[in-house]
Amino acid sequence: MSDLIVIGFKDEFKADEVLIDLMKLQREHLIDLEDAAIVVRDREGKVKIKQTQELVASGALSGGFWGLLFGLIFFNPLLGWAVGATVGAVSGALTDIGIDDNFIREIGNTVEPGTSALFILVRKSTPDKVLDDLSKFEGKVLRTSLSKDDEAKLQAALTKVESDQE
Repeated sequence: MSDLIVIGFKDEFKADEVLIDLMKLQREHLIDLEDAAIVVRDREGKVKIKQTQELVASGALSGGFWGLLFGLIFFNPLLGWAVGATVGAVSGALTDIGIDDNFIREIGNTVEPGTSALFILVRKSTPDKVLDDLSKFEGKVLRTSLSKDDEAKLQAALTKVESDQE
């Protein structure tokens, strides 16, 4: 079962920076992310959501491929491609996997202007190495499905920057 973690940051760009770092850790097999999203609330208060999984585009691409293949079989590849791409895009738009979009919007509306939040769904991780890496970022745990002990360890790692500077 995956764990949901939402971390808030004091500027608009820190969540992007942390996600890039987590992607690096994923390439090193230290963390396995099922899904991730970023919410940025700019200084004017406008909320922007960035998803890592764009299902509409990938659905259209795979639908177009299968439609083209069936179109070749039935002697009308262009029509097959068009129908396949449309069906794939619609199915991608209707499929919601990973972090719930309404939950992301709800939290996004609560963060302060000029800040960002990172939403991650973690399948598994190597906690000691991931926490050590996250200790270079200053953030606040907003929501999590972790146990209270694991949440406290994560928050301690994220506030380590503050205590090191004092």
